[in-house]
Amino acid sequence: MTKFSDLKLDPKVLKAIDEAGYESPTPIQAGAIPPALEGKDVLGIAQTGTGKTASFTLPMITLLAKGRARARMPRSLVLAPTRELAAQVAENFDTYTKHMKLTKALLIGGVSFKEQDALIDRGVDVLIATPGRLLDHFERGKLLLTGVQIMVVDEADRMLDMGFIPDIERIFSLTPFTRQTLFFSATMAPEIERITNTFLSSPAKIEVARQSTASETITQGVVKYTPSRKDRQASEKRAVLRALIDSEGEACTNAIVFCNRKTDVDIVAKSLSKYGYNAAPIHGDLEQSKRMEVLQGFRDGKLRILCASDVAARGLDIPNVSHVFNFDVPNHPEDYVHRIGRTGRAGRKGTALTICVPSDEKQLAAVESLLKTEVPRVESPYSPAPRKRKAAEEVETAEEQQPKRTVSRGERKSRSDRAERPERAERAERPERAERPERSERPERSERPERSERGPRRGRDRKDEPVLGMGDHMPSFMAQSFEERRQSASA
Repeated sequence: MTKFSDLKLDPKVLKAIDEAGYESPTPIQAGAIPPALEGKDVLGIAQTGTGKTASFTLPMITLLAKGRARARMPRSLVLAPTRELAAQVAENFDTYTKHMKLTKALLIGGVSFKEQDALIDRGVDVLIATPGRLLDHFERGKLLLTGVQIMVVDEADRMLDMGFIPDIERIFSLTPFTRQTLFFSATMAPEIERITNTFLSSPAKIEVARQSTASETITQGVVKYTPSRKDRQASEKRAVLRALIDSEGEACTNAIVFCNRKTDVDIVAKSLSKYGYNAAPIHGDLEQSKRMEVLQGFRDGKLRILCASDVAARGLDIPNVSHVFNFDVPNHPEDYVHRIGRTGRAGRKGTALTICVPSDEKQLAAVESLLKTEVPRVESPYSPAPRKRKAAEEVETAEEQQPKRTVSRGERKSRSDRAERPERAERAERPERAERPERSERPERSERPERSERGPRRGRDRKDEPVLGMGDHMPSFMAQSFEERRQSASA
């Protein structure tokens, strides 16, 4: 069996490896490290969880042991598709360079440009970055890539899925032609093969397993579940997930639950927390500090269940994940391999269970076609107590279908009479107004005084008073009284 001491690594690197507890290299490490130390380009194809990160970090540290970095001109470059994977690569360098004086810088989003510029200005031996943030620094004039001696592209197929291939091609064009390139991927899509043919020079190809296969240490299973009603599918899927977690018992020490959409990640995490499970979400919409906090809590064992989108499916090295639950069948079959690869790492046993509803049948068939085998079917541990549910539905249906009672005219009249009785009694007890005169006491019309007795109308029966506003030009008929006008009219 090959040992790390047989790979001609730097003695200080070997000491750090021994202190980390590693004894023997994995197949991808044993195949990639020797040609990398010779300065050759390397094309590594291996399933996730096989130790690809150490396959390039260990030879890079050995090759960079001699030399000194200049300001704004890193000596090596590592490209990673996600912030989490880039941070993980940086942690690996910290582990293996603890007895050396190599410097590094991590360029990822969510961190201040000012802090990153300060690191670059001092000069770094290893620059670890995501493609977008790296180009941001370059376009701001804060970074030169002409001094790169070794360039690493990690998880290249994930780069393709995330649309980073144009950025990768541009970054390649900014680095020297004489650089050494280490290229790692779990799958070899045609676009990835085109890039390797363009930018790699006679690479040493190391393929330790058939492309897009799952580790043999992972026990797979799929639960096919048909919801009782279409509008209950989401809630019943969450109930199936909880039943699967409970059915694994103490064997499920921790788990990652994968969802296709970020909104479902939040909903599933909130639902699990509601039912007493120690769960938290992680996806691309969270603040970088929050994502790192959640991820670190999961690594430290403070968090039992991590609900994630595919941002956490690639390259995250969390060795002791016991279970992976696919709440949704992934849209891309390659993602299935990367998801379940979060468990069963470094030769450990792992379990991966997938929930499949009727609408996921097509995606499941694509996964099985990629794996060239059928995923074993597992009986659903969830049974929604059909008797109670049926009884509740019958009661609800009976209440909805029960006809309203019609009220007859006579009954409505009797109800009205009963309602009016208190009001009638109250009116009967009220005293009559004493000051209001009776109709019989009112004077008759004949007894009323004539108009003349009440006094003449103002301005009409007073001949000696001039009419206001007319002056000397008032017509004569307007000065006549009513009686005089009536007599003149009758004459």
